[in-house]
Amino acid sequence: MFPSLLPVAEWKKIGISASTECSSCCVLFPFLFLKKMNHETTTLKLQALDTQFKDLDITKNNLTLQFEQHSKTLASQAVQDEIWTAALALGFTSMELNILYSYVIEVLICLHTRMLQKLPDLVRSLPTLASVLRRKAKNKHVRIVWESVLEEYGLQERDVTALCTFFLVHGNKGEHYAANVRQMYIKDVSFMITNMVKNQALQDGLLRAVQIIEEGKAAQTPENSRAPLKELMPPVKD
Repeated sequence: MFPSLLPVAEWKKIGISASTECSSCCVLFPFLFLKKMNHETTTLKLQALDTQFKDLDITKNNLTLQFEQHSKTLASQAVQDEIWTAALALGFTSMELNILYSYVIEVLICLHTRMLQKLPDLVRSLPTLASVLRRKAKNKHVRIVWESVLEEYGLQERDVTALCTFFLVHGNKGEHYAANVRQMYIKDVSFMITNMVKNQALQDGLLRAVQIIEEGKAAQTPENSRAPLKELMPPVKD
């Protein structure tokens, strides 16, 4: 035990003078001070390392999220490219394309009309379905309403993408056929789609469009509340 840690009465018992105690203090205090400094320095270094590791972890998570978003974007673009290519390569006759176009345009009109019914205050600012699609990407309320409309019709975003792609590819030459006319030409449109459309996303979208119209979903929208075709869809350039 260091003399400095003993009571003064004990110094004399073991023959330690005051001068010896002072000398011990001169040695012990610097030692304790250096030990404390080393401990504080080590603590600071550990804290700095911990902060660096946390920063690295945050950076890693951000990079992972960016990579996942980029991968999703690339995957979405690839799917759209495949749908576009498939729509261009359809081997239907003009009459068959017009029949499919008729189903597609009726569903797109129903979607737009339903959106206007749910958002009456935005009727002027949402003159076309294209305007709805643009607005939903920026406006949360419009997006929520859009999702509810899709749910009503049993549609997914990918179905709408497929239908819009078909419309853009064939809309410039498409001619709308009424239901009674369609029945005169083709009795089973779904069978025709299943056999002729090889792209799964496009096939699913077209089949869903036929199902919606044939099940009378479109009939739920009053005829007098529907705008003409030219007012609902954007013009298609050649």
